[in-house]
Amino acid sequence: MMHLKRQNCSINHLSFNMLPQLLRSGDLLVLNDSKVIPARLFGKKENGTVIEVLLINEVESDTWMCMVHPGKRLKQEQWLDFSEGLKGFVSQPDEHGLRKISFKSEQDFWDELNKVGHVPLPPYIKRADQSQDHQSYQTVYAETKGSVAAPTAGLHFTEPLLKELENQGISIVKVTLHVGMGTFLPVKTERIDDHKMHAEYCTISEEVAQKVNLAKQQGNRVIAVGSTSARTLESFWQDGQLQSGSKWTDIFIYPGVRMQAVDALITNFHLPKSSLLMMISAFCGIELIKKAYQEAIKERYRFFSYGDAMFIE
Repeated sequence: MMHLKRQNCSINHLSFNMLPQLLRSGDLLVLNDSKVIPARLFGKKENGTVIEVLLINEVESDTWMCMVHPGKRLKQEQWLDFSEGLKGFVSQPDEHGLRKISFKSEQDFWDELNKVGHVPLPPYIKRADQSQDHQSYQTVYAETKGSVAAPTAGLHFTEPLLKELENQGISIVKVTLHVGMGTFLPVKTERIDDHKMHAEYCTISEEVAQKVNLAKQQGNRVIAVGSTSARTLESFWQDGQLQSGSKWTDIFIYPGVRMQAVDALITNFHLPKSSLLMMISAFCGIELIKKAYQEAIKERYRFFSYGDAMFIE
C-alpha cells in the first residue's frame, strides 16, 4: 500500500495490514456494500446462435439495461433462451449501444440468474470465471445485490482487519452504489467537462447520514473506501451536510471540482484517461498524482482491480 500525504506531498510504502496504524480513534470509514451479481449471460436465438449479454443495471422489476455481443447478430428485438427456466426479450440498441432486456422466469429470477450467470471478471483476466470467483471477486462485507464489477478498493479488507479497526475506535458505516458502466468507461472527449457519466444507483440511509454529519461536526475524518463510496458521499452532499435517500448519480469529479464530504480516501491504481484517475487527481492535485504514479511504476505496484492500494490523506 502506498501512503500519500497531501499536506507535505510525502510518499511511503507500507503493507495494507498496517492501515490501523494510519487511522485514529474517531475516524469514520465508509464502505460500499454493493454485491457483484453473475451479470454475464449466454443466450440462444431460435436458430441456435449464441449471444452474450452483460447486465448493466436494473431499471424496473426483471428489466435491465444490458450490452449485447456480437450486436450485429441481433438486428431485431427478439427472445433469447438462457436456460429451460429463464428467457429474455431484448430490445433494439439506444444511441449508446445499450439495450433493454425483460426477463421471464419460471422460478425466482435471482435463483435462475445464480444458476446460469457468470461472474463478469475484468476483461484483462484472460480466463473463464471459476467457482472461487464468486467469493474472491467480492468484498467480505458485500450485502446488496446489483453491481457488475466489484468496488475493488474494498477487496483488501478482511473481517479480522475490520474488527481490529472497530476495536481501535474507528466507526464503520456502509453506503450502496451499484457499479455499472459509469465507473469504468474511459473519458474520450477533448474537453474533460464534456464527458457524460452513465448514471449509477446509490443509497445512503438516514442513520449513516447522521453519523457522517456528526463526524464532520466533531472534526473527525470521513474516509471513503474506493471511488464508488466517494462518489456516493459527494452525490448526497448538499448545503454543508450529507443528505439521505436513493437516486441515480452521474456525478463526475475531475480537477477543478472540490470534494467536500471526503477527508481521506483508500483506492487502487487506475488506468490513464479513466474518470477514476481524474477523481483522485481532483482530490490530490495533478502533479502529486503524477509523482505518486511514477513512484508506483518504479516500485512495481500492481494496477487494476486486483492490484495494490493507496491511502490518501
